[in-house]
Amino acid sequence: MKLFTCTHCGQVLYFENSRCEKCQYPLGFEATRRQLLPLEALPEAHTFHLYGEPESPAYSYCANHEHGVCNWLVPSESTTSFCPACALNRTIPDLAHPGYLGRWRDLETAKHRLVYSLLCLHLPVVSKSVYPKEGLQFDFKADESSGQRVLTGHDNGLITINIAEADTIEREQARQSMNEVYRTLLGHFRHEVGHYYWDRLLADSPNLAGFRHLFGDEQLDYGEALKMHYAQGAPPDWPQHYISAYASSHPWEDWAETWAHYLHILDTLQTAHAFGLRLDPLDAAPSQGLRAAMQDPYQVADFGQIMAMWLPLTFAMNSLNRSMGQPDPYPFIISPAVADKLAFIHKVAGGRGGLAPAQQLSQ
Repeated sequence: MKLFTCTHCGQVLYFENSRCEKCQYPLGFEATRRQLLPLEALPEAHTFHLYGEPESPAYSYCANHEHGVCNWLVPSESTTSFCPACALNRTIPDLAHPGYLGRWRDLETAKHRLVYSLLCLHLPVVSKSVYPKEGLQFDFKADESSGQRVLTGHDNGLITINIAEADTIEREQARQSMNEVYRTLLGHFRHEVGHYYWDRLLADSPNLAGFRHLFGDEQLDYGEALKMHYAQGAPPDWPQHYISAYASSHPWEDWAETWAHYLHILDTLQTAHAFGLRLDPLDAAPSQGLRAAMQDPYQVADFGQIMAMWLPLTFAMNSLNRSMGQPDPYPFIISPAVADKLAFIHKVAGGRGGLAPAQQLSQ
């Protein structure tokens, strides 16, 4: 995530801000520019133009702004009242239920950050309401009873998220019961959308052979593979080959877990670059590879350069957290095999934005 500043007063902003805390101008995110900008009201109710740009098109807030869950803009001439992120929703929680608005707000915060990353990668982000077969859509659902659990997952472009994941206590209980080192709302979104982009970028494509070379044959029975994983667990040597234990269950899950970490890497590095971070540990020898100047990863074609920034940054992040008595924010080890998988994803996904050739990898 890049750093945003108010172009009216220069105040530093969070991505989710709807009003500048310093000058009190209303703020809106313009998805085409990927900028959070101050607004000036027009005579027509609930319409704005961009501050300092009187000739700019007229905008309105996304319809979900009234619920306090979205600060994105919609051109006034648009045929929909929803922004590109909210237009992906098919089902939202029942807002008459106490507490569900707060959960939905957390879900939308994570989803909007996901969509921002997808836009930076120039990946297709379109709703099933426009393209029923190829589009993307979200269902945010609650359990109807203890015997009818809503399962978080992906099915042909429809991603379902159990809104219990937006409850910190319930999510932590699930993390511990499943022996996971990391479980966040944003992680769920990044993982599940990885399944969607496998269908969009790899299925029946020239890159499929390269995928099978690194991740395995996805034609392996998925249901049986998951049953075996839950019955027997991950192989003892899984850290040498996979980013997580769950990634070892099936090539599709390996792709989705690795894809999620690819987005973790890009978004965090972009934030570090936006803050001008430069790592130069006082007592570390150059040979340890802990010196790095952050660049915008969305502009870097060579994934080796991205890893050369990421490993020092995660070491610093984890060290800072330990100084505060907090757990590591990135409790993962990237083995050479996982680095190769991440590089493959960068070629396939990053190639959409012209960062790297989206070509078939040599065997």
